[in-house]
Amino acid sequence: MKTRSWIALLGLAALSACGQRSTPRFVYMPDMAYSPALKAQEPGVQPPVKGTIPTNYRGLAPSLTLEDAGKTLKNPLERTATVMARGQNRFQTYCLVCHGPAGEGDGTIVPKFPRPPSLQSDKIRNYQDGNIFHVITHGQNLMPSYAAQITPEDRWAIIHYIRALQRSKHPSAADVQASEAE
Repeated sequence: MKTRSWIALLGLAALSACGQRSTPRFVYMPDMAYSPALKAQEPGVQPPVKGTIPTNYRGLAPSLTLEDAGKTLKNPLERTATVMARGQNRFQTYCLVCHGPAGEGDGTIVPKFPRPPSLQSDKIRNYQDGNIFHVITHGQNLMPSYAAQITPEDRWAIIHYIRALQRSKHPSAADVQASEAE
């Protein structure tokens, strides 16, 4: 009989433990217990570190159209051997797989994805540097934005290299005269 009463008592204790918990009448540190929850990545939680760039920074005003970019943006970099080498390096890193080594749209990714436009086409050759900068920054059609991967300075260097590729396939009269003089 004693074991049955102990089992009944334990059962009653177990059932009473399953009930709702009551809130304490006294909260020792209410500021800690009921503080507003902040997510670590919310803006305004901490001031940004000086010199950092926000993840959603594009480098251009979103309202700037492709046509306006061609009229207002000018390449700030001088065409030097260092800038050309940097542009070639960045072109080979980011652009080569789609646009190919000469910019003709015959990169290694082409069999799997649609062919990108040739950088040698009349349309792209007639683009101003600001137009190409806008396309690299914001993307166009199937080309995504490369603003997060390529710094603005490297984008301008790539544009100098693209112009050199274009001149190699379609030299101007001045380019031909300069090569004959040498």
